[in-house]
Amino acid sequence: MQMYHRKDGQEQPYWPAGPFKIRLPFVHYRWEVAEMIQALIMFVVSLAMIPLLETYLGIPYDVALAYVVICGIGFMLPALLGVPLVPGWITPGIPVVLLFLSDYEPGPEAIQALFALQFLVFLIFLILGLTGLGAKLVQLIPRSMKGGIIIGAGIAALTGEIQAGGRLAETPISLILGGLVCLYLMFSVSFKGLLDRNIIARKIANYGMVPGMVVAILVGFATGEYDVPNVQWGITQPAFGELWNYLPFSVGFPDASIFLYAIPTAVIAYVIAFGDIIVGKSLMDRVDHLRRDEDIDASIDRVHLVTAIRNGMHSFFAPYPGLAGPIWTAVTATMAERYKYGRKAMDSIYSGGGTFWITGFVALFALPLVSFFQPVLPIALSLTLLLTGYICLMVGLEQLENNTERGIAGTMGVVLAVYGAGWGLATGALLYILIERTRILGFTSDPEAPGARQQTPDTGTEPAAK
Repeated sequence: MQMYHRKDGQEQPYWPAGPFKIRLPFVHYRWEVAEMIQALIMFVVSLAMIPLLETYLGIPYDVALAYVVICGIGFMLPALLGVPLVPGWITPGIPVVLLFLSDYEPGPEAIQALFALQFLVFLIFLILGLTGLGAKLVQLIPRSMKGGIIIGAGIAALTGEIQAGGRLAETPISLILGGLVCLYLMFSVSFKGLLDRNIIARKIANYGMVPGMVVAILVGFATGEYDVPNVQWGITQPAFGELWNYLPFSVGFPDASIFLYAIPTAVIAYVIAFGDIIVGKSLMDRVDHLRRDEDIDASIDRVHLVTAIRNGMHSFFAPYPGLAGPIWTAVTATMAERYKYGRKAMDSIYSGGGTFWITGFVALFALPLVSFFQPVLPIALSLTLLLTGYICLMVGLEQLENNTERGIAGTMGVVLAVYGAGWGLATGALLYILIERTRILGFTSDPEAPGARQQTPDTGTEPAAK
């Protein structure tokens, strides 16, 4: 089905282009039917950004749809330029970004603020991608603070959905049932035990969030929590003609004070995104080990550069509350699970990711699909945030090795979720210096250290890491 074919053990064919490796469908990789089917449902998650664009930026629906189309172009870039991960938003950072935007009036003011934030994220990814310093920078951040950032993002994601007036209170039946199905299929120990023994369970697992989303949508229609859609025929008409009126070129660029205020949120977004990169690299290394027929090049520098391009494109032409993240973890994990079953299941890791988002982009113009899902866009966003919150808490706690780190991370996470990125980072740094550092102002917790003048009292907890 493609012009170029890979020999066993080699890398998938590509056209070299500087740091990138260009691959096109039907030329360098085959079309994958399973990913196409999955994308025809999961593309609704990309539409779920529309309510946030309307609420926080004050953008009309048709213009917000044009924003989503620009995002869809960015989603296709990683597979095109040689990144094996299925891209998404910096999803765990969305609640933190919304806290940042809540300080600005919807309209030109919020658009300027989001431009400043996303442009800073673009610069961070670009500089660290070009210099290769990304891994070193994140290693300098203490475990307790990294855990606090991730835990805080998880708390914010869950709180936004379950608090009074949140979507869980408005649509409890559909959201609870859909969420439980997603959690069971993706994280349940008992369900994982079925995968190797039951082919039906394995086929269901191949579709990740899709079963849970389908359950939530059908239950929402059946219970009246969501209106039955008015399905229309034809092609969608994003308002590209009006788009210019909602971009920085028209509303104005932010001043230096807004850039300064956006720095803590940009740093947090990068730290979260780098954690996602590590997760994606681990997934690729695992399946690369299992599939000897393909050599996967999961270059972290290339991931940084492609993510930088996407954030730069967004900042000028579609400032986005989700920002541009390196990986959609749920879909990448689902794709990797199917990939490991051999070349017949999925010819190349790039054919899976490439097929998925090309299909998702085309689906944005299919009016019957878009109009069908329009009433239930909040479900897609809510399920994404609930799963993100669960994963963040799970991953954030895994970062921590002792009670000192857990205490700092938990406190920092709560402050970050309630008061925003700046206060969260300041709290984490202060607690780290006062509590976790073994040497401060000449005092040390190590009685063997030269000049030690004070020992840490025995509190029954693990000693703080140096």
